[in-house]
Amino acid sequence: MDIGKIIKENKKRNEIINALYNPQTGEGSLGERKIIHLSDAPIPIQYIPQTMEEVELVKEFRRYGSIKEFIRKSLKERPTETMVDEVWRHWLILRIKHDFEFWTSMFVRIKNKMGESDILFKLNRPQRRLLSEMEQMRLQDKPIRIILLKARQWGGSTLVQIYMAWIQLVHRRNWNSVICAHLKDSALNIKGMYSKLLANYPSWLIEGGEEIKFQPFEKMSNTSIISATQSKITIGSSESPESVRGTDAVMAHLSEVAFWNSTPKKTPESLVRSVCGSVALIPLSVIVMESTANGTGNYFHKECQRAKQGESDKKFVFVPWFEIDMYSIPVKDYYSFIPTLTPYEKHLWQLGATLEAIAWYRLKRREYSNHADMMAEYPSDDVEAFNYSGEKVFHHTVVERLRKECRTPDYVGDIYADSDRGRTSLKNICFVEESGGLLNIWSKPETENKISNRYVAVVDIGGRSNKADYSVIVVFDRYWMMYGGVPEVVAQWRGHIDHDLLAWKAVQIAQYYNQALLVFESNTLETERNDDDSTEYILETISEYYPNLYARRPSNMIHGANTMRWGFHMNRSTKLMLINHQIRMLREGAYIERDYDACYEHDVFERKPNGSYGAIEGHHDDILITRCIGTYICYSEPLPTIAGGVKLKHKEVYNEATI
Repeated sequence: MDIGKIIKENKKRNEIINALYNPQTGEGSLGERKIIHLSDAPIPIQYIPQTMEEVELVKEFRRYGSIKEFIRKSLKERPTETMVDEVWRHWLILRIKHDFEFWTSMFVRIKNKMGESDILFKLNRPQRRLLSEMEQMRLQDKPIRIILLKARQWGGSTLVQIYMAWIQLVHRRNWNSVICAHLKDSALNIKGMYSKLLANYPSWLIEGGEEIKFQPFEKMSNTSIISATQSKITIGSSESPESVRGTDAVMAHLSEVAFWNSTPKKTPESLVRSVCGSVALIPLSVIVMESTANGTGNYFHKECQRAKQGESDKKFVFVPWFEIDMYSIPVKDYYSFIPTLTPYEKHLWQLGATLEAIAWYRLKRREYSNHADMMAEYPSDDVEAFNYSGEKVFHHTVVERLRKECRTPDYVGDIYADSDRGRTSLKNICFVEESGGLLNIWSKPETENKISNRYVAVVDIGGRSNKADYSVIVVFDRYWMMYGGVPEVVAQWRGHIDHDLLAWKAVQIAQYYNQALLVFESNTLETERNDDDSTEYILETISEYYPNLYARRPSNMIHGANTMRWGFHMNRSTKLMLINHQIRMLREGAYIERDYDACYEHDVFERKPNGSYGAIEGHHDDILITRCIGTYICYSEPLPTIAGGVKLKHKEVYNEATI
């Protein structure tokens, strides 16, 4: 550890943190800035946004360098005090259209958390980072779409609401907004910030100079209107979603979404759709979904994951605790402090924390008996923020590592043949690309090299209806295990289908992948009793046509007996064995995952109070079960071999005896 190098880097980080920030002059403010001198102005030196450079008044001010000279030479008037004040006000109205930070620092008052009096709103570092994301979209004339994961209280919700107020007061008229929180009181608190802003807002900043305040709209208790701009503000909550349905809003602030309750009749998804469905895709339209984390498996967590993966219309934003300036204490002696850094504190340093922030974290950590509790309260990244407080089976750090290998499939479609069942279902098998297909393929089967035991296909049988568990067929490629590598997921089918058709679909996919070893999780087929399709005989039937079907010896059979049963039977004992094996697989990086949903199901898998295992209520574990069975089979079966029986270098084989 190069202590001198660390001290030098720490100095740079502190210099950035402590750099001059004066939003009234524009020094240290966001974006490209250009200096302008007005010797007799209340703010003689200003750093204005580059977007103002082509404004005619800016060119005139540059030419004369003085408000009075501009009045004399350009307006041909005598620069009286009234005239100077009028020009200055005109300049302020012009600048606030381009410079949000200037507007807040001059005209927006908020409650002072450290005292009784209200103060002008000067953005802190996390707020400036969030603002930069919104401003980037605005300046590109894009709809503003943000999903914000908050860590503690740094004013993220405050900034969102005041930014929306800026659009309603400075940029647009008749620009309606919605504030929806998990509780109505929370929404009222957010609106209260807006009310305080209006109470202190100069009327001359609004065209016409009309008094600015909220007024009731059409006797609606949850909707107010700013008469000067004709913009309406509607408030509601997830507890009473009917209050915000059908609004004609072009801006929506959805607060604490992770705490929105889900019931059979109302879900966060449906409420978001009802609020945001009518928000037009136009410049200066806004949808911001923000919340502190409330564990994994809920709607907000899933939406954050989608945004991180680039699959959402929203930009994901998270601010770690060490970017909040109050979480820092002085370090007296760097040379004695740095050698004592723990592995986790070194991780914080790599993430960008200063030594002063790490010193604060070390002191604060003593208040918590469990580091996981500290990470939940003061997350360093979004993975820690979502760390579920229940008894999760798979640690969030290993799931996040698994997620790094995931990607969108190369091909989407389905498998087809001469028929969908029976002997002819194995004739002329082909993959057809089609939009909305249920089969995702990351790597097609290799046909040039003849390698036996290469592919393993695993089937988890779900229900037939759209509300039931999914049926899943996954294919593993074991090729690199011959060289000491690990198996990887190369294909997955997921959907709802009759069980007999599912079995034949699995046979077709297994046949497509060079006659893969086909493993059914057989519980459903063995326990069903349905006279219409005789599902208990499905595996017996397909075994007559497909030669590479996985079989097991039942545990109650006498040793040496020849009777075998098709499929992998899941019971309390074998399920625990598979879960422990999968924990080991993730810890050791012993397989490569490609599907994001598989990682999500690892995130929401938990040990129940009664000792059983399963997904958090309202979520699925069908993909996860195929991974548990699949990785176990991959390490239990003989390694792949080149045709002719030549065996290549291999790694340790895991089986039930080694667990």
